[in-house]
Amino acid sequence: MAALVASRHNPVIRDFYQRLRLAGKPAKVALTACMRKLLVILNSMFKNRTFWHPQLPLAA
Repeated sequence: MAALVASRHNPVIRDFYQRLRLAGKPAKVALTACMRKLLVILNSMFKNRTFWHPQLPLAA
């Protein structure tokens, strides 16, 4: 559910989702990739004890 909301309202995840869809990925595949991206970001935030900084560059 978080990935669905993020793919619509979070600029970082929304751009990632749209890029995947434009590349021809099915909606569920793109959404699953967004889920994984959110988990990787959250895991990194937890590990490094940092807060969300959307202005930082993210790996593609």
